[in-house]
Amino acid sequence: MLNFTTLPPLSLYIHYPWCAQKCPYCDFNSHAVPCSSNQRNDQQRDEQYVTALINDLEQELPDIWGRTIQSIFIGGGTPSLIQPEAMQHLLSQIHARLKVSPMAEITMEANPGTVDQIKFAEFRSAGINRLSMGIQSFDDQLLEKIGRIHNGQQARQAIERAQQAGFDNINLDLMYALPGQTLKSAIDDIQQAIAFETTHLSHYQLTLEPNTLFASQPPSLPDDDLSYEMQSQCQHLLADAGFHHYEVSAYARADKQCAHNLNYWQFGDYLGIGAGAHGKISDAARQTITRRWKVKHPQSYMNGFLSAEGSLSAEGSVLAEGSLLAQGSLSAMIGGEQQLSRHDIGFEFMLNASRLTGGFDSELFYRQTGLPITQIEAGLKQAVELGLIEWHLHHIKPTERGLQYLNELQAIFL
Repeated sequence: MLNFTTLPPLSLYIHYPWCAQKCPYCDFNSHAVPCSSNQRNDQQRDEQYVTALINDLEQELPDIWGRTIQSIFIGGGTPSLIQPEAMQHLLSQIHARLKVSPMAEITMEANPGTVDQIKFAEFRSAGINRLSMGIQSFDDQLLEKIGRIHNGQQARQAIERAQQAGFDNINLDLMYALPGQTLKSAIDDIQQAIAFETTHLSHYQLTLEPNTLFASQPPSLPDDDLSYEMQSQCQHLLADAGFHHYEVSAYARADKQCAHNLNYWQFGDYLGIGAGAHGKISDAARQTITRRWKVKHPQSYMNGFLSAEGSLSAEGSVLAEGSLLAQGSLSAMIGGEQQLSRHDIGFEFMLNASRLTGGFDSELFYRQTGLPITQIEAGLKQAVELGLIEWHLHHIKPTERGLQYLNELQAIFL
């Protein structure tokens, strides 16, 4: 039995599943836009998908009624492919149904080559107040090796155009240890990113994830020593430029940490809508924490959540009366649901919170989980003995060794 005295902060995640093309390293739920796609088809697909998202949200409302949304994150896929009119409609419908904090951070992921200055301005006008841009590198040869559709010049132009459109809170995603990358190239990428004076930077190592093209056809990557040197020297450059390293791969200027991701790492609650989206909701009345995830394939997702009354499927056919939504068949809309056990809760909390370079107070564990710190005490003591964690009174923090061997630290609580 849990013992919630207050509920965690609540965020909203929205998944947009389409990309211009699938990158060979990507293991996210993303799907290449069909080759036959054109502007009319894109507009129709976006309208239908937004309708499905709104219906999805409607199904979630009873579980979070009256709670305030602290942040919204629109990820993918490549959400910057969406038509601005569809984005404006989506956000207006969300505000009509949810209590969204007037100070809410609303982030959209964007890739160079999919947005021009006019489109950036329209997204800003729709209510997006933070961008997360998938730059990955400014080196043309490296970008080609990892299957990106943009080049370095387009990446630089995209950042400048976003700033000219009024975005003053921008994250840049950069990867290191790319195929054939040198230390000089990794440093040059960081220096170019710093020069734009954006507010946040995500800097993470390329890893070969299962079920990706790179996993089946592995490229030649820098060895561990060179990868560590890239990470170390880039961290020093970021620190000198005024970026605070607050999470394993996240760096922010003063007061510009990503509020949405911080809520994940601090084991907050979040709704997840969209194809393959995940959510985690705490219930004070039942004293439970439940995870729910949606079906992954975009067409199956839309077929489930589009209404029966004249809505079109992605192929343009009208859904018949007695559709899945009309029948209330949640099985075709919800991919799965799990009520977390006490052990699950302790593990998932540490899976997230151990990523924070500054650690956390034991009070946060009780507040977010409804459990006493004794639930994970055995694991904490083992991690201290191994030099992976420092535990001083009520504060728990990963050591440098713990951050370097994060997988080993997290596995202790499994």
